[in-house]
Amino acid sequence: MDGNRIDVHHHLLPPKYVEIVGDERIGPLILSGKTPEWTPQMSIEAMDRNGIATAITSISAPGFWFGSTQETIALCRLSNEYATEIRSQHPGRFGVFAGLPLPDVESSLAEIAYALDTLEADGIGLLTSYGERYPGDAAFAPVFDELNRRGAVVYFHPTQAPCSQCLPEIPAATLEYPFDTTRAIVSLLYGGVFARCPDIRFIFSHAGGTVPFLAERIARLAARPNFKDAVPNGVIPELSRLYFDTALSANWFTFRSLLELVSAQQVLFGSDYPFAPEATMTATVKGLIDLGLPEDQLSGIERGNALALFPQLSSG
Repeated sequence: MDGNRIDVHHHLLPPKYVEIVGDERIGPLILSGKTPEWTPQMSIEAMDRNGIATAITSISAPGFWFGSTQETIALCRLSNEYATEIRSQHPGRFGVFAGLPLPDVESSLAEIAYALDTLEADGIGLLTSYGERYPGDAAFAPVFDELNRRGAVVYFHPTQAPCSQCLPEIPAATLEYPFDTTRAIVSLLYGGVFARCPDIRFIFSHAGGTVPFLAERIARLAARPNFKDAVPNGVIPELSRLYFDTALSANWFTFRSLLELVSAQQVLFGSDYPFAPEATMTATVKGLIDLGLPEDQLSGIERGNALALFPQLSSG
């Protein structure tokens, strides 16, 4: 599939976003300890060297929320319009996961309409938590109900939650990101969002954090009536209809658990570029090949599964 891969986990760093947010907020979250250098052309060159036709861009952690609703709304809009602009400037090379100004629900509903109807974004990109609130919080129900009504694709990227302050010397991306992804999935599961919103296609980063490994343990909570009511279809059936990307996960340690939980048709190529450097993108390409998967599964992960979710990218 060289030259045809679709990368669903690919970040952009609008210059104005970087100026406003600052390296002191971005840098400590990642392995390098500093904000990655990035331009659209750098992405395209890395994509070309690694056989990636199209990358769907999103804003990574720390996202948009820093305590001011109005500043969050403005920063989110700026970033969504920038992503749409580079998609227009480079036809076929970029898609868009538009961000939302959560935790504010009213402005998020307005941004859904603007992003999907006016900007024609390919989906919505969210973080796994906003302050101390997780996506299954009842206050966020109107947002997910609207996304369900639209049959949207919703992509989640992890962030560092305030409750995650253990081992502060370890970059958040190493441990806290997969753990926060796990917390977000459990929040959506037992908050009843998965059962209530069956028409949302959910994608989670990094093979779902620790969820494939802990799925049975998570399912045990359904023995409690208050949790059982939120999963009328059962825990494993809800988890097994989710989608996951391969970023930092193209190895058998991860795939053995992942492919026990979901079919290969629900696994999507993801690089995490530029927050993970090009060497990691290259390693993901090679890692998937080295797994020795059947050719139809590999080609699906690299391109076909994404096209099933985003048929509009076929021209890319």
